Amino acid sequence: MAETARSPKRSASTRKPNAKAAPAADRIRANKHQAPARPDAVLQRRGAERVQAILDAAETLLAEEGYEAATLKAIGERAGIPIASVYHYFSDRHQVDTEIIGRHIAELDQQLSTSLDGDVRLDSVQDVVDAVIDPMLTYFRTHPSCVQLWFSGRSDAVTELVQSFDESTAERTLQLGVQRELLRPDTPPLVIQLAFEVGNRLFDVAFRRTPNTGDDATIAEARRLLGLYLESYAPKSD
Repeated sequence: MAETARSPKRSASTRKPNAKAAPAADRIRANKHQAPARPDAVLQRRGAERVQAILDAAETLLAEEGYEAATLKAIGERAGIPIASVYHYFSDRHQVDTEIIGRHIAELDQQLSTSLDGDVRLDSVQDVVDAVIDPMLTYFRTHPSCVQLWFSGRSDAVTELVQSFDESTAERTLQLGVQRELLRPDTPPLVIQLAFEVGNRLFDVAFRRTPNTGDDATIAEARRLLGLYLESYAPKSD
């Protein structure tokens, strides 16, 4: 009797895949696609944390020891970050200053929004002046690092940011005064812009005379001077 031909054994390459092995293979393939994203996310988070630490250290040094003491080297030492890493995020001191003043402007803008845009009773031009001076004075007194940069003209970028803030706040103040019928509708924008220029200079004098809190007598004269100046643009009573 002829021998029946035997079916050849399947090689490993032709065997049906194990049903239990498929999910594991899928996980391996998925991990190959996901793995590169995880180190990037860690690095991004670490970078953001380091930038925050650098800025916080810079603000602390500005507040405690003044502008000259807050060098990049001193900032790195305070933050516990090697100077080479500091330069990785900020190429020079002016970039640090710009970031810090930007943070202050954002916070101060919120404070002024509450004072100027909220439902606040304003019965006179002097009330409008005080609605600008009060939140700014409070902010400068509680953020000495801001004072170190605001009036100094440390760099063109810082100066431009402060000027832009003053211009936008002056425009908002003029609109408020006109809407409340405390300033004439034909009041030139230059009037409010000059008021902010004068106010800045007087604030500068006040915080040079009394660095931590601002000289009260100078601030009082600033209120009086600006109030009398803007009062000349109030609607004339019949």
